[in-house]
Amino acid sequence: MTFVQIVECRTERPDELNQLMTSWIEVTEGKRTATHTMVGADREDARHVVEIVEFPSYEAAMRNSGLPETDRIFREMVALCQEPPTFTNLDLVRDEQFLKDAARRLLTEPANGDMSAVDELIAPDYVDHDPSMDADTVGPAAVRDMIERYRRAFDFVFDVQSQIAEGDHVCTRWTWRGTHIGEFMGMPASNRMIESTGMTVWRFEEGKAKEGWWSWDAVAMMKQLGMMPD
Repeated sequence: MTFVQIVECRTERPDELNQLMTSWIEVTEGKRTATHTMVGADREDARHVVEIVEFPSYEAAMRNSGLPETDRIFREMVALCQEPPTFTNLDLVRDEQFLKDAARRLLTEPANGDMSAVDELIAPDYVDHDPSMDADTVGPAAVRDMIERYRRAFDFVFDVQSQIAEGDHVCTRWTWRGTHIGEFMGMPASNRMIESTGMTVWRFEEGKAKEGWWSWDAVAMMKQLGMMPD
């Protein structure tokens, strides 16, 4: 079970405390078991500093605490604080990753004809970059039109394999599977089953997709349609 430790302290030397965290990251490279760390300063009181550290498990956190480098950095941190730091130890029981869910919806729901995700999650000035298209697709209406063109040509679904989120970006690896049911690039319906793999990276602002980048195997799709030689 994921384990999260919250460390709170009060200090008149926040810049030095931040430098100390940088030092800990450097000296524990290849040794630490922490997977994610964040440091925040209280907006109402900048002397109140909160560090949030995530570990794969409580046992991993204890191994991290046992590192000589961690012990040394902790003692230096205590010296920078006006009072002893406080610790809150949490077993993570729920973790909602909203941007990952938004990215998944943008792939899977429109494929089924449900355009509510486009209306809810695409920003008015959204820009979509796809090397298979002649130009960028701009705005929700253009996105809907593009999806509908594909839906007239294929009965298809997206199968999401994995997702990685960092900051306001989400990368989704997927497999696209469809039946060629209508005209596509001048080729009449063949009823062939087509499969292609790819990845999409979306950048979000305030919960809405502002920009998207597509990378997918268009060549494999063309070969399966008989539009290119094997």
